[in-house]
Amino acid sequence: MIQFKSDHGDITVSSAVFSNITGMAATNCFGVKGMAFRSMTDGLVHLLRREAMSKGVSITYHDDNSISIELHIIVENGVNLPAVCRSIMNEVRYVVTKNTGVTVKDVDVCVDSMTL
Repeated sequence: MIQFKSDHGDITVSSAVFSNITGMAATNCFGVKGMAFRSMTDGLVHLLRREAMSKGVSITYHDDNSISIELHIIVENGVNLPAVCRSIMNEVRYVVTKNTGVTVKDVDVCVDSMTL
């Protein structure tokens, strides 16, 4: 969690907020089918529903009140992977910073699967 101090008190932003914002921003990008989650029981990659997309996001906090984001996605077949990943990185960084005011150091995109 990240805490901000203001004249009126403290504001705490939890990991769930960052995960949900990240998931929504990533799935709105062209070529992204959805967020991915690797099952521990069978090792298969599963497409997450909208209400559970935060499972595909990992947030790392830094001492300078910035964050790093790692997200796992499933893309559509035939898309240009570098272009889609660049688009996701830019969109996630912009949307998270705009909505929370927190500096995003890194956005790492892991393409776990491709739909046919």
